[in-house]
Amino acid sequence: MNSRMQQLGLVLIGVAIAAGVWFTLAQKAVAPEVRFTTLQGEALTTAGLRGKVVLVNFWATDCIPCIEEMPRIVETYNRYHAQGFETIAVAMSYDPPNYVLAYAEKNALPFKVALDVSGQLAQSFGNVRATPTSFVIDRRGNIVAHYVGEPDFVRLRALLEDKLREPA
Repeated sequence: MNSRMQQLGLVLIGVAIAAGVWFTLAQKAVAPEVRFTTLQGEALTTAGLRGKVVLVNFWATDCIPCIEEMPRIVETYNRYHAQGFETIAVAMSYDPPNYVLAYAEKNALPFKVALDVSGQLAQSFGNVRATPTSFVIDRRGNIVAHYVGEPDFVRLRALLEDKLREPA
């Protein structure tokens, strides 16, 4: 009987752990309240972007995967912008501002490009260090996806379509 009780106890502990993991994963993280400053000097805040679905992409001009994914980010922005989608490409603190500006101009990036000169934006989003790293924020200001590395763009677009159908 004692071993049966131990087995039952282990099963109950496993169920409790699984429920805790599910509950934790089911919780939505609220996007940090931050201020982005674009290359043009425009100030944007996460609070000011409420009502839009937003992709915040941390990248660098010397990051090969970042440069490789950028055309798909541009395509995604162009496809969904009119429906309330915004993209902010945040250049990492170590990226020289003149390199970022030259890349944005040469590639005619159609979305907002911000500099994270102090590293505070990366810190606010969970101490981002690896690039590319992206976050999808829903209309209510919740982080609904976090990608380290290039996202699966088919799944990303499906998520965006779903979130763009939701009310603000």
